[in-house]
Amino acid sequence: MRVVFPNFGGYYLAMDFNALFSKKNTVANLSEKDLMQVQDYMEMLKAFSRITYQSVYLIDYQQKTFEFVSDNPLFLAGLTPQQVLEMGYRFYEKYVPAEDFQMLIRINEAGFSFYEKIPVDERKLYVISYDFQLRDLQNKTILINHKLTPVFLTEEGKMWKAMCIVSLSSNLSSGNVTVEKLHSNLLWKLDLATGSWEKQNKINLTQREIEILRYYHRGLTIHETSEKIFVSMDTVKFHRRKLFEKLGVNHMNEALVYAISNRLL
Repeated sequence: MRVVFPNFGGYYLAMDFNALFSKKNTVANLSEKDLMQVQDYMEMLKAFSRITYQSVYLIDYQQKTFEFVSDNPLFLAGLTPQQVLEMGYRFYEKYVPAEDFQMLIRINEAGFSFYEKIPVDERKLYVISYDFQLRDLQNKTILINHKLTPVFLTEEGKMWKAMCIVSLSSNLSSGNVTVEKLHSNLLWKLDLATGSWEKQNKINLTQREIEILRYYHRGLTIHETSEKIFVSMDTVKFHRRKLFEKLGVNHMNEALVYAISNRLL
């Protein structure tokens, strides 16, 4: 189905939510073994959604829709979870600005191209992360982050169901597409202009930087932190400056958000 929406430049663009479902990951028939995976998983998902501020989605790639949407108004563009469930991926057609919607299509294709090169027995170890603008009913936008990982695979390794965790982005603009592997020091970044992936090492924090972030998270001042770790205030300030350079941020709030979002603590 193609729907036409106005973009911010006054032009009209025809968009099709089916483009978000890559042909590389078409899920047709499910085997008995595939179906055995899904017993009682929904209650665990509901429990998880009750204890996190983030929004939780469960995506069904066979049905091309959402199977579960948690109740978090910040990430639902002013709609209820039931309304988003009923809209499915048309939710993004309507509430993501046209430029970012086209970006999501490119990310989708690049992500599944990357995914199909991973050995099947390792595919659940990978998480893709990206940022985009979401527009609400008052036409205001917020920058959100999606982190998506497989939950159930078919016997042939296709992604059948996936969990998506939605939170406020710690970045300043859309994009920032990365794939990381659990228990690995490697990270892949997507060049949206070329569609190519660049392999690089993840950021690692020193023990001192971790201590400073943890004490800041607890609300301690520079003076109080210096007393806790038995160094001078100038030394704490030095480590903070090095932390800002390493993470590409300007102050401790940004550093803490980045560290938590990227599981550096």
